[in-house]
Amino acid sequence: MKNLCLNFDAIKSSIPSKPSSMFLVPPPPRRLWFPTRTNNRNKSNNNQKTRKLSVSVSLKEQWLESAAKSAFGFGVSATFLFSVFCDSPSALAESLTVAFPVSRAPEVNAVQRTLVEAWGLIRETFVDPTYNHQDWDLKLQQTMVEMFPLNSADAAYTKISGMLSTLGDPFTRIISPKEYQGFRIGSDGNLQGVGLFINVEPRTGHLVVLSCIEGSPAARAGIHQGDELVEINGERLDGIDSEAAAQRLRGSAGTTVTVKVKDSVKKSAIREVKLPREYIKLSPLSSAIIPHRLPTGQLTKTGYVKLSAFSQSAAEDMKNAIQELENQGVHSYILDLRNNPGGLVKAGLDVAQMWLDGDETLVNTIDRNGNMLPITMADGHAITHDPLVVLVNEGSASASEILAGALHDNGRAILVGHKTFGKGKIQSVTELHDGSALFVTVAKYLSPALHDIDQVGITPDVQCTTEMLNSPKEASAKDNNGSKNSVSSLEADSCIMVAEHELDMKESKGTAS
Repeated sequence: MKNLCLNFDAIKSSIPSKPSSMFLVPPPPRRLWFPTRTNNRNKSNNNQKTRKLSVSVSLKEQWLESAAKSAFGFGVSATFLFSVFCDSPSALAESLTVAFPVSRAPEVNAVQRTLVEAWGLIRETFVDPTYNHQDWDLKLQQTMVEMFPLNSADAAYTKISGMLSTLGDPFTRIISPKEYQGFRIGSDGNLQGVGLFINVEPRTGHLVVLSCIEGSPAARAGIHQGDELVEINGERLDGIDSEAAAQRLRGSAGTTVTVKVKDSVKKSAIREVKLPREYIKLSPLSSAIIPHRLPTGQLTKTGYVKLSAFSQSAAEDMKNAIQELENQGVHSYILDLRNNPGGLVKAGLDVAQMWLDGDETLVNTIDRNGNMLPITMADGHAITHDPLVVLVNEGSASASEILAGALHDNGRAILVGHKTFGKGKIQSVTELHDGSALFVTVAKYLSPALHDIDQVGITPDVQCTTEMLNSPKEASAKDNNGSKNSVSSLEADSCIMVAEHELDMKESKGTAS
């Protein structure tokens, strides 16, 4: 089982925790990343006791099947009896048995089992114990009835998706075996696609671009953060989740895909773009040294680290980058999380610990029963104690917000930029028996200072605007004739300029004290 977080796009060849269409990892263990507690609810039905199914045990080993004959409607068909043992200390655990008529279509019959698996996982772990104020057991019965007469697996999967949609949570969803394989590949960072990071905007349900990979087909075509995807290869995307859209965008290198995009600035402007699919290496981290002159005239070095996704390798890459920059004598850091849509929650927590000491709280999770569980460090030791500024914007989401909140609320970093995306929910990812995968929102989270981020975002300490370009640094970048000398794109970035100013302020306060 893996944990994920937001969706990546069109490139996901592997990102999971297998986390999302863009985050992935090697074959996942089938356990929730977050510890779960089996809640045994007794329900009386014809004087028989049933217990809630536990998904904290390996699914594949715990499903028991038996066949029986049963009359259904006007015909006779087999009935599957599924028994799932509860995670109980008792040697003879009670079990929940689900009986249902077996479809005459073998493809649909296989999806029926997937339906029961998905339903059980939701029943055990979904963050809202009211299931969006509905009878979840009845919902299973209704979906079984709707699925029985179908003749194709695709149609049957649609019924599962329909059942999940009634939960009112766009992040709880099922993806097909093919999509899940693509998702896992994406987490490893080897992709064939167009280079988009996409996600469903919760308030509108629209598919929006979180960011483009630099130099990718999408970036070269002028697609930008905030643009809305309207069509892919002539098919409207209404009601399509980000993983399904990502699957349509991905494909073999050398092929093409045509998309219609609504410009985020010119709201009414929709343009059609033909994009070539290419091999895309998703390198989640890049670093550089920015020469910087303090107000005192002293020349110093600022280490710049940009993290574009929390993939499987993100934490190790970050550790290596910090150590290399330390060896080169940097005196301060800028950590750029702009347009980082998230990824593996664990990777975000691992990165946070590289900057913090002691037993600091990294994030607070809230389970389905409203219980708050702080996730804290255990005698942490930061790699560096140099001053730190973290850059964020509207494309910083999920694990990015967890990291930014951990560093900010613990007094380790100043936040500069724009308000973040606002995704304060955490998903687990479980591979089901047929190779499909179920994403379930299992917890909400609050920052260490108990700030709710979901649909709110994090407001930075300092906003960076174009007006801030009129700074001493820009003036010093001009020669006597008033013409600009060549400056690197980093040095010309207004938010980086603001970040350097904040580092100067911190340095001067440190000296004064």
